[in-house]
Amino acid sequence: MELSQLIQTIRAKFSDAITEEKTSAIVIKKESLLALARFLKDDLSFDNLHCVTAVDWKGKIELVYHLYSFKNKFMLTMKLFLTMEDLTVETVSGLWKSADWLEREIFDLFGVKFLNHPDLRRILNPEEWTDYPLRKNFDRPDFVRLPQSDGLKAG
Repeated sequence: MELSQLIQTIRAKFSDAITEEKTSAIVIKKESLLALARFLKDDLSFDNLHCVTAVDWKGKIELVYHLYSFKNKFMLTMKLFLTMEDLTVETVSGLWKSADWLEREIFDLFGVKFLNHPDLRRILNPEEWTDYPLRKNFDRPDFVRLPQSDGLKAG
């Protein structure tokens, strides 16, 4: 399987789901996530969700899903963008159990709310926190930053 073949297959079923094609990734509309994820798992054998992570691009949050098909020996990176005004998206934990804690981590560190998640609560930080430490605008007076380092020095 090649990315171009995969994109053709997706476009045949979800004509407007892909907004951008990159070298090794597709960018999709957030509204297409759940239906497209189900199609990738059930019809195209992407049986492994290896990783879900997020990136704060100052003004929008990028979600990055790394999927793998053992049958086709193919890795797909799927991305979508959320505006800072609407940090909600459907959970994929019902399709891939590995998404459960990964989505909780993103919620805890970035503030993305995964709709219909079975246990969406903080996983690393105290429950009473209202901040999200991996956002670019994170600034707490009680948070102690470690001194910057130039790395290890020889000898």
